[in-house]
Amino acid sequence: MKNLKDYTMEELEVLVKEELEEPKFRAKQIFTWLYRGVSTFDEMTDLSKSLREKLKEGYSTGSLAIEEKYVSSIDETRRYLLQLEDGNHIESVLMKYHHGYTICISSQVGCAMGCAFCASTRGGKVRNLTAGEIVGQVMTVQKDLGERISNIVMMGIGEPMDNYDQVRKFLTIVNHPSGLNIGHRHISISTCGLVPQIRRLAEEDLQITLSVSLHAAKDAIRSEIMPVNRKYPIEELLGACKYYIEKTNRRISFEYTLIQGVNDTPEEARALLNLLRGMLCHVNLIPVNPVKETGFRQGSKKSIEAFQHILEQGGIAATVRREMGADIRAACGQLRAAKGKTEQEV
Repeated sequence: MKNLKDYTMEELEVLVKEELEEPKFRAKQIFTWLYRGVSTFDEMTDLSKSLREKLKEGYSTGSLAIEEKYVSSIDETRRYLLQLEDGNHIESVLMKYHHGYTICISSQVGCAMGCAFCASTRGGKVRNLTAGEIVGQVMTVQKDLGERISNIVMMGIGEPMDNYDQVRKFLTIVNHPSGLNIGHRHISISTCGLVPQIRRLAEEDLQITLSVSLHAAKDAIRSEIMPVNRKYPIEELLGACKYYIEKTNRRISFEYTLIQGVNDTPEEARALLNLLRGMLCHVNLIPVNPVKETGFRQGSKKSIEAFQHILEQGGIAATVRREMGADIRAACGQLRAAKGKTEQEV
């Protein structure tokens, strides 16, 4: 079955005309129905019965199944384990802010990057998600919520830049006026530092927010906790980031996970300050999410505030990410990992 959410409007027009042998205007009808959230072709009531039958024979609406859902009693954060059509699982997290709802979505089943502090990479990468599976997360959660989702962050399972073409297509689909109509300024994409893809994205000149997972200011430490640094060391990564800023005139958000005794000392804060000084950037400090298998721990509130203070005193805007959904372990990767363990034990 072909997932119709894998198609941009232009691609759907070609499919409708050449494969379904229907008038081109049918593509817009189908596209509009898909992003109204229908899960069956029978719900597309302005299509002819014959067209609906043809669609049933070889195509799907790309609906994802909610296998597990947890809702935080603290802040209403929702954590979803979603099942894909091939039986694989991914995770999405919905967060409520004063400005509306933000969804954190996945770009791959598993991850090949091997970051030491991340639950998503355990077990490695299974496969890339298609554009339709990426947008399907937004659609599935939005339908379950019953309210519009206005912001998207691609910081869930997987490395978005390792699935560049499908992520790029997703951005086109989700931005379309007849689709979800979410502006690129409301979308953030995170990368662990794939330099060629950062430079490629710079050439696209999109109005998205680029978040770069830095997590250390020195190559020795970064290479230890982020294997990607062995291929693209900090100097090369920062060169790509500066190129991105120059081409887009958009601020980069540097993600920095604070790990007690590894990268959270005043010395490391000063090294980070010297590294980023003068750049159009913001630092998002993230107290490490304790994952049993890593052994990493958060530092004290005092040490986190001291790290932030050093950056701010040096002229670098820095905020500490608010922990959300703590009672439901809302960080991506843990639900899927537990599911995989259960399946192996059975």
